[in-house]
Amino acid sequence: MVIKSQEKGADDMADLISQAEAARMRGVTRAAIQDLVRRGRIRSVSVGGRALVYRSEIEGYEQGEPGRPKSNRSKGA
Repeated sequence: MVIKSQEKGADDMADLISQAEAARMRGVTRAAIQDLVRRGRIRSVSVGGRALVYRSEIEGYEQGEPGRPKSNRSKGA
């Protein structure tokens, strides 16, 4: 996922939602959203002591393939 760097403004603030709301939108637990934030897949900002995420990133998030990526090593070498 490519994240554009933007100046923080009123539009960005309107795009912020709680991690609990993000979890409801995606049908997952709040811990799952926290894990995505920890892994750097979704940005999080702290406002007034609350960790908020960007609605646009939650709506546009596409889950990758499960598990560890396959190596490119050839077998038998």
